[in-house]
Amino acid sequence: MKITAVDVFPVRSFVYVKISTEDGLYGVGEASLSGRSMAVVHAFDHLRPLLISQDATCIEHIWQDIFRGTFWRGGPVLQSALAGIDIALWDLAGKALGVPTYHLLGGKTRDKVLVYRHVGGATPQDLADRSQALCAEGYKVMRISPITQKTQGTFDPTWAIRNGVAHIEALRRSDDDVEIIFEVHTRLTPARAIEFCNAIEAYRPFFVEDPIRSENPAAFATLRAHTNVALGTGEQLHTKWAFRELIEGELIDYLRIDICHTGGITEGKKIAALGEIHYQELACHYTGSPVSTAAMLHLNLSIPNCAVQEFAPAADWMMDVTPHDWYIEDGFIHASDAPGLGIDIDEKAALQHPPEIPDEPSHWRRADGSVNNW
Repeated sequence: MKITAVDVFPVRSFVYVKISTEDGLYGVGEASLSGRSMAVVHAFDHLRPLLISQDATCIEHIWQDIFRGTFWRGGPVLQSALAGIDIALWDLAGKALGVPTYHLLGGKTRDKVLVYRHVGGATPQDLADRSQALCAEGYKVMRISPITQKTQGTFDPTWAIRNGVAHIEALRRSDDDVEIIFEVHTRLTPARAIEFCNAIEAYRPFFVEDPIRSENPAAFATLRAHTNVALGTGEQLHTKWAFRELIEGELIDYLRIDICHTGGITEGKKIAALGEIHYQELACHYTGSPVSTAAMLHLNLSIPNCAVQEFAPAADWMMDVTPHDWYIEDGFIHASDAPGLGIDIDEKAALQHPPEIPDEPSHWRRADGSVNNW
């Protein structure tokens, strides 16, 4: 099953990959990297020639060859491109054999996957009200992120911590059963993160997401030693080696893998296996489209240590570009029995949504003008 074409579709802030073979089959993957999408698109100028005429069934070999068959390897751009390739190949493999991709990953370990929804609000009460509305729809896990700017363009950590505590307190008082994931977005230093985590312990967070930057595992060791709340990180990490110290040191509880940045399903499965040894569970990060959702779903269905998967409803235009057959019911995501990942791409619809250039998030500053993590 030789590869004959590798087509890349930049769609708004997303990047889709279509790999076709001589048999007339094709697979669809996602290589989105919000804020740096066009860098990923141009990475395929280097990668496409490596793929043409390769046997599409040799997924592991292709992964290894792209990652370490040349001098430069890793990093968010190359790993996102590799993820798009890998996801497309797993989709293609399932279609070629006429089975859902999760069958090829070991079969189902669960019938469905718990999802969580982001809930915001201008005030603590507004957040609590929005959460109640989502609970009424069947969702059981909420993600909140009120560690935000005091005024437009200025981040004050003292104010942000007070604001965050007020929001989680209001949400917990409104609902004693809802699970709460608190996303800090790496905006605090280790000392301030310790202060914050201890301040919200009484409100029983499911876990605190990205309380500090993820590059230095030793900083998580410091945080771990001074707080009892569960911790999660990983959406900015790109390989199993980047996760290794966090996993082996048991410095976090939840692995926030984004398989669109971490080399795809192949690498996600390996990181999950490393986490299983240390009783850590996956809480996959959501890149933002039906394709990445399907890829995460099939991975999570096949592993024993999945806790929850991030989810947000797709916009109408996205449903047109990437038709799919997974569905949400009572706070869980379900896969069908369709071959592959159960997704497709409408090329004509994709061309109607050109890439967003520039695709750059806002840059945050502290009161003195210095840079703060976004």
